[in-house]
Amino acid sequence: MPLPPPITSRSNARVKALRAADGAQPGELIAIEGENLIREAHRSGLRFDTLFLREGAEAPFDLPTTNIAVVSRDVFASAVDTASPQGIAALVVIPDVAAPSLSNHGVVLVIESLQDPGNLGTLIRSAEAFGIPHVFTTPDTVSRWNPKTIRASAGSAFRIPVTRAPLSEIKSLLHDYRFLAAVAQQQGATPTTEASLLAPCALLIGNEGAGLSASALALADARIHIPCAVESLNAAIAGSTLMYEALRQRLRQHAEGTA
Repeated sequence: MPLPPPITSRSNARVKALRAADGAQPGELIAIEGENLIREAHRSGLRFDTLFLREGAEAPFDLPTTNIAVVSRDVFASAVDTASPQGIAALVVIPDVAAPSLSNHGVVLVIESLQDPGNLGTLIRSAEAFGIPHVFTTPDTVSRWNPKTIRASAGSAFRIPVTRAPLSEIKSLLHDYRFLAAVAQQQGATPTTEASLLAPCALLIGNEGAGLSASALALADARIHIPCAVESLNAAIAGSTLMYEALRQRLRQHAEGTA
């Protein structure tokens, strides 16, 4: 397919749309960048509004849309937020990711007041990797559709359902789940090596610096910590470790049940 002539104006309407895209709700537009993330969006069935190619760049695969804009190098660099752009970006429509039934009594992740988009993206990626079907975040947590969150999730943000709600509402939705609060190593917290992370349970991860709030700790059924040589771990590492441990326990339970 022949490509259109390059856009050379930073004030071009499509370039401005790429630069300003900050959707937060299904049906709104977000900007993504890079071959791998665009492949993931395509694989996940997202609808592409516009695909942008930097002048001189070649399409790395069959393009998922006929609405293609070629952009000069300087204009492309002005419209994306990475230091070393790969030369391909897109405007895609935020999908309506269907959440599983909570009556399945699985293991879910509850995130309170997380601020770093890289941490949230890593946790969403780990959730998909370790079979966590649903993530909950409080309203003051960074958006799952933040560009840095999407990049850190490596595409998992397109597929894992994330529900934003106050803690009280999350507790009500998960009324028959055990809430396990992840805390630093301290008296009264059960080591994960001795705790049951089997369903139905909700794993609580708090803010990077402050940890879980007093209200979050109050609604928890138990406190758990990860035995290690330091007092505490980064939020994304701690949450990922807990999700892996939940998967390990689930696999062991299955193996013992079929032995």
